Amino acid sequence: MKEYIIDAKDMSEKMITRSIKEHADEYDKIIITNPHSKHNIAAGLTSDVELEIQGSAGYFVATMINGPKVHITHNAGWFAGDNMTEGELIVDGGSGDGAGQGIYDGVVVIRKDTGSRTGEIMKGGTVIIGGNSGFMTGLLMMGGRLIVLGDVSDDAGESIMRGTIYVGGEIKSLGKDAVISPTTDEDIAQLKEVLEKYDFKLTDKQYKNFKKITNKKDATGVDQ
Repeated sequence: MKEYIIDAKDMSEKMITRSIKEHADEYDKIIITNPHSKHNIAAGLTSDVELEIQGSAGYFVATMINGPKVHITHNAGWFAGDNMTEGELIVDGGSGDGAGQGIYDGVVVIRKDTGSRTGEIMKGGTVIIGGNSGFMTGLLMMGGRLIVLGDVSDDAGESIMRGTIYVGGEIKSLGKDAVISPTTDEDIAQLKEVLEKYDFKLTDKQYKNFKKITNKKDATGVDQ
């Protein structure tokens, strides 16, 4: 595997992303050292490349990517993976608000806690939160699958239109148009498949405890 290292210590945000794009087609993996929570790293990256950010990234990391696999070894700021169309973003730590906002496809994994409005207006793809998620998780969700292993705060699924939210912990309250639907054996099988792929180890009891949030029309087949 051909690797290229970018020391971001004295680079501007634009310089970092420009350097990534210049080397993405030549190398299999790019490693960013000393990112110092700079914003917009890898914005708009469309190459099929592995990108490892050794440290924390700031706002809008991996925004609008299409294809790359991005791995952050610490934390991410607001809107990690925003509007991704294809690819993978894995954050070993936690993140700020809006993780996975507006994604069309691909996978966003936050291994620890995240902020509010996780998966806001997401249209497809999968978002996995290994810890807790803040208020309005799944706000205006239009599709896709959002999985929270911990608790969610107030107004979960606020104004959800389509898509599914799975919560392994407690739900403080549901938002408008959101209801708890039965979790099926098929749901559990799909959860096991994706969570095991990303090295989450759960017991059978934990899988059975997942609660499923959908739009009330999807749950009943009629508007209420």
